[in-house]
Amino acid sequence: MMKKILLSPIWSILVLGLLTLLIANNPSFLESVKLRYFDQLIINQEPVQNNIYTVNIDEAAIEEKGQWPWPRGNYAALIKDLYTRNAGLVVFGVLMSENDRFNEDIILAETMGVYPTILNIVGSDRTVNEPINPGAAIINSEYQDLILSYPGIIANIPQLEKFAIGSGIVNTLPEPDGVTRRVPLVIGSEGVLYPNLTLEVLRVLAGDPSFQIRLSPLGVDKLRVPQFGSITTDELARVWIDWSQKSISVSAANLPEDFGGAVVFVAPTAAGINNPIATAAGNVWPHDLQAALLGTVFNNANIERPAWAAGAELLAFVVGGSLLILLSRWTYVGLGFFVLLVGASIGTSIYAFSEYKMLIDGISIPAGLVLLGLVRYAVKFIDEFLQKQAIKKQFGGYASPEVVEILQKNPKLVKEGVKKEVSICFSDLRGFTPLGESFGDDVKGLTEVMNGYMDAITQPVLDARGMIIKYIGDASMHIHNAPVEDLEHPKTAVKTALNMLKAVEKFNEKLVASGRPPVGMGAGVNTGLGYIGEMGSTKRHSYDVLGDAVSTTARLESQCKSYGVLLIIGPETVRRTNEDFFYLKLDDLAVKGKTIGLDIYTVLDDVKPEYHESKILHDKMYDLYRSQDFNGAIEMCKQLTNSFDGKMREYYKIWINRCVFMKTQKLPKDWNGVFVATSK
Repeated sequence: MMKKILLSPIWSILVLGLLTLLIANNPSFLESVKLRYFDQLIINQEPVQNNIYTVNIDEAAIEEKGQWPWPRGNYAALIKDLYTRNAGLVVFGVLMSENDRFNEDIILAETMGVYPTILNIVGSDRTVNEPINPGAAIINSEYQDLILSYPGIIANIPQLEKFAIGSGIVNTLPEPDGVTRRVPLVIGSEGVLYPNLTLEVLRVLAGDPSFQIRLSPLGVDKLRVPQFGSITTDELARVWIDWSQKSISVSAANLPEDFGGAVVFVAPTAAGINNPIATAAGNVWPHDLQAALLGTVFNNANIERPAWAAGAELLAFVVGGSLLILLSRWTYVGLGFFVLLVGASIGTSIYAFSEYKMLIDGISIPAGLVLLGLVRYAVKFIDEFLQKQAIKKQFGGYASPEVVEILQKNPKLVKEGVKKEVSICFSDLRGFTPLGESFGDDVKGLTEVMNGYMDAITQPVLDARGMIIKYIGDASMHIHNAPVEDLEHPKTAVKTALNMLKAVEKFNEKLVASGRPPVGMGAGVNTGLGYIGEMGSTKRHSYDVLGDAVSTTARLESQCKSYGVLLIIGPETVRRTNEDFFYLKLDDLAVKGKTIGLDIYTVLDDVKPEYHESKILHDKMYDLYRSQDFNGAIEMCKQLTNSFDGKMREYYKIWINRCVFMKTQKLPKDWNGVFVATSK
């Protein structure tokens, strides 16, 4: 038993569940691996050269111009020089939040008044100076608190902010592993939205007075500079940096003669003045990052990690993993599917990025599938090996534990079969149509409910040591006294049928609480001889029972609706349990295919004292019917309608209609009361 548990495919399902949970929670180590995979996709692209320059205030420039920080007149001279060399727009990356100690702020301000210059500002825990703000046209501003924000902004001194053509935030937002891959294009502070430096460059280049942003309950829905167009971002307004977007880097001490109308980023790079930023492309200077980001956005080379990607990847993993577990039962089919699945996962990821700049996980999903495949096939191969060593357990997959035990002791009992008396029960679901309609196209939900129903009616059978022979759609068949001996099997069968009805009542409590219509169950119970054993083809067989008693039981169950009752009990079962249960005779019925009538009964549970008085009237009603006094029988049915707590109300309604019909028939005086069924 322990080996069977250890070698069960359930371990593969458990591994699938654990891996699904792991991928869904996306812990930091897994996110880090995934991000590094994305890094490789991004940095291995063909380079794209942009008309963007980064001018470095490096050691050579400081040696030429003097000690840092320079007098701001030097900044002014550099800006003027850049425009003289045909710069298109200068972005000056030196934060000047305090007055110049050389009192040359006026020189820089006047220069910026002539030569358009964008300055840097920084999100911080405090506010220093007031930055110029181009403003933002915000749609659905009530969701503005979803934007990344800082308590304050450190800006340049008012004199410089006034003459700057724009100013943008240069803060980055590193990933959990400390690497900067995405940069937010909009930052909030004290209820105001500020553009990132790249977004501000686009606004200035387009000549727009502001940028536009549309928010939703999920965050940023759309971001655009009107003259430039929409920019693809995530819900936090972040943009992935495309490191294939290249700029030209030069020293401030060795400027080119002609910048060709380029956007020029200026910032210090001399040792000890500025710090590089960790990125997917390695450590880069902040203005190099901004230059790559500008190329990304300007060229619409926006890399996208769609909001639905994580959910789609998880679904693909669950579906692929489930199919892998299923198909692995055929060894080579499963292996072929396994290789195809892993290859397709990686290939899809590479194709999605190369064609659509879309980041799809091509590492954690395939790795999970590899692990699942290893577990599945390890279990499978060990299981198959041990099965060859224990062939006597080959029937354990289709028989109950009792049958397996008997087979181990004496396989002939199953292989050759046995003829013995058994009590048989057929059951069928009532009310499937309204239940099915309540689920519409939700087949999965309906299947779960049907499985729950089958669980409910099966448990009483197992508790009574009965044997489930088969499930047929929403119907079931079980027997008592085989293979496990039960000397009181007729009584056990009737009690089990009543317990099945109670189980359905409890099942309905949960079903109705979930807003679904209740269901019912009808069942037939009969006792007789059966031929029991392993039956079927040479390739597919099962433990089954055949015989006249079996087909009669099926006919009895099918008549439950015709008599408006939940249970119909055959005469031999009633004869042997008459003292144990409260029976009411229903009819003398010749079931479909029979000419001899059977006394059929129903059984009631939770019997009250007044039931016995009502039973006397019921038997009298039936005697009137047998004597062809149909009017008297009708009147007696009307009196009995509310008897037995209404459990027989439908029967009396049907019986009145039967009596009305029989009044139209020419019956012989010696009519025996047998009703011949015309349908199964």
